[in-house]
This record gives sequence, C-alpha cells and structure tokens, in this order.
Amino acid sequence: MATLSPPSSSASWPLPPSDSNPNPNFLSPSVAPNSPPSSSSSSSQTIDLPESEYNDDPVHTNPDPTRSAAPTLLHLSFNQDHGCFAAGTDHGFRIYNCDPFREIFRRDFASDDGGGGTGIGVVEMLFRCNILALVGGGPYPQYPPNKVMIWDDHQTRCIGELSFRSEVKSVRLRRDRIVAILLQKIFVYNFSDLKLLHQIETISNPKGLCEVSQLSGSMVLVCPGLLKGQIRVEHYNSKRTKFIMAHDSRIACFALTQDGRMLATSSSKGTLVRIFNTLDGTLLQEVRRGADRAEIYSLAFSSSAQWLAVSSDKGTVHVFGLKVDSGSLGSERSRTSSEPNLSVPPAVSSLSFMKGVLPRYFSSEWSVAQFRLHEGSQYIVAFGHQKNTVVILGMDGSFYRCQFDPLAGGEMTQLEYYNFLKPEDSFLHS
Repeated sequence: MATLSPPSSSASWPLPPSDSNPNPNFLSPSVAPNSPPSSSSSSSQTIDLPESEYNDDPVHTNPDPTRSAAPTLLHLSFNQDHGCFAAGTDHGFRIYNCDPFREIFRRDFASDDGGGGTGIGVVEMLFRCNILALVGGGPYPQYPPNKVMIWDDHQTRCIGELSFRSEVKSVRLRRDRIVAILLQKIFVYNFSDLKLLHQIETISNPKGLCEVSQLSGSMVLVCPGLLKGQIRVEHYNSKRTKFIMAHDSRIACFALTQDGRMLATSSSKGTLVRIFNTLDGTLLQEVRRGADRAEIYSLAFSSSAQWLAVSSDKGTVHVFGLKVDSGSLGSERSRTSSEPNLSVPPAVSSLSFMKGVLPRYFSSEWSVAQFRLHEGSQYIVAFGHQKNTVVILGMDGSFYRCQFDPLAGGEMTQLEYYNFLKPEDSFLHS
C-alpha cells in the first residue's frame, strides 16, 4: 500500500541548495513550478507542470574532480517523444539530447560520509520539462528503492514522494498521471495532488513492464495481465478493460503508440513480434525477428506508426514496415486494417505463396533494415527526429544514430557514434 508524504527537511539524503541550479536554461524561471509546500503541510501536494522546453545549449553540473572513473550505468530510457534520454548511474543521473547529441545536465550525488556517489536505478523524464521521477538503485542507492521521488530540477530538490511496501520496478509519466510499477501491482496517481486513482494486479513483473499513451484528453495503459502471455489494456476514457492473449509464453517486452491505438508485443521466445489493435484486441500483423530464441530488449514505433524497431541480445537492431495506419483504428474494427501501406515494401519470404503447406516460418514477414551491434551488451532503440533514422543506446555507454533506406532496405548506415560515459570533451567537440 502506498503512502504519500512531502519530503521532510530532515531527510537522510543530501539535497543541493535550491539557489544553486547549475542549469538555469533547463527550464525558464518565468515558467518554473510554484514552491512546494513546507514539510508541515498536508501530504497531498500540488505540482504545477510547465509546458515549456529547455534550451538545447549544454550546461553542465560541475563534476566532482575526485571521480576519474566512468560511472556504472544502472538505467537508460528515452523520454516520451524520443528527443532526449536519461541515464541513471551509481553516482546520480544525467540527461542527454539526441539531436544534436549532447549532454544537457547531470546530478552527481555524494554519500553521507562524503565518499563515492550514490545510485539512481530509475530516471523517468516528463517530455522536456524540469520534473523527473527518480528511484534509488545500485549497491548504494540515493533513495530507498521502495520510493518514487518527484525531482524538480529547477529547485534542485525533491518536491514529493510515493512510498510503497516493496521495490519499485519502473515508473511511467504523463502530464496528468504518475504510474508506479511494482512486482505484482501497478498504482496510478493523479499528478497534480498525488491522489491514488487506480490499483492493478499483475502476474509477476520483474522488468516493470508498463506503457501509457501520451495524447492529452485520453489515456490508455498497457501492462501484463494475471495469466502467462496475457496483456491487459485499460481505456480510461471509456472505462473499458481489454485482455489480449498475445503469446503462449511469458511477455518479455511491448510498446504502445503515442495515441494508444496500436500495441507491439514479444514473448520470452523472442522470434515473433505481434501488433494488435488495443480497442478490440485484433491481431493486425505478425513479423519475425529471427529463427533462434532471443531476449527482446526493446520495441519502438515510429511517430507515424509506419515503422517498428526491435533490439535483442542477438546484437542486431531490426526495422519492420507496418501495414496498418494507426489513425484508421478509431472504430472497433477498421476496414483499412487489412490493407497494406503501399509506401512500405513488405519483406516477405519468397515461399509465402505456399503458406498453409510449409511451416509458418517460410511465410513470415522479415525486417526491412538491420544494424549489427556487438553481442553481449543490452541496447534500447527509438526512431530519431530526422527522417528514416534510428537512435540506439547501449548499457555500455554507446550512442548510435543510423539511417535506413525505406525502399531498398538492407544494412543501415551509421551516421554517428559516441560513448556518453566518457568525459564531455570526447563528444562535445567531435
């Protein structure tokens, strides 16, 4: 059960002084949130969310000169529009811009005894504003791993917290909601006053799988159901719950379009990715990553839902062409859902004419484009803001920007590479 409380002035973690923001351009002072209530106020807090975006000029926190070793990455995630990404480390957290690539700012925390840094295991951005959700992680967590801390970087301190009886696996944010994911429960809160709105029970969910749509005025939440291979879809506007039996084996990964109408899922086998209509649970398309088992690390739709990117432990990022127009799925069963997108060349096996005779493998739809990476590291993927580009982030600190040919397909072209864990000079002036 969650408890709500404003951070006390006698908190055990070190809070930077509120007047020493090293990144004044992250949020213009003219649109900064109101000061949070004092520790003597009610546990129900009001958090004003700004609509402005930060300035892309790189402004850095002065790092501790005694720390020469690169930090250990604990967490990587893109923001909601894939224009930025956040890295949680055993020292604190960092925020980066994707295009152009640069570090925007960082927060390095110190332990109570002045020793090494303390860890952030989850960092969730809210688009490009100054509000973030943090969860402690690593061997020396900055915050208890059973708490979600609401961090206001304009004030350089936490302005609220959500406390639970067990470890927080992940967090999702919308402009109006905070979603905390635990091992077998999900809690949905109103962002403005931290009021609990909904509790959902799930099957064991150690990865903290959950996605929410981002269009204002409507909310779709997707999470594991109570059965192996089952997906639960919550349509909050229509107050409808839809269950989809997506796979026979356990769910390993899924992604949701911005409007919440299309869902891509993969299982622990990692050979197939299925795309569903979230309104009625219809299977719209099935694509094949490969023949061998693989652990799928991430799935991502392009902003237009024309493409789907997949990364796995096999060291290859795949891009698939989708045949469904997300905008056509407003009705329960779209007429155009079965019509191919003519701008996307279908990568179908040449033996597909024998579908029903040969095994399903030979009639599979394969990826249009691929990019080969080093096996052994975990990568997440998203589509870049430049046309036909993909951004790949690795837990080894790697940043790749690649471009694919939507017609010819084949191997992608690498446009950029950086290691974002190295000192700033290694990539800011390259």
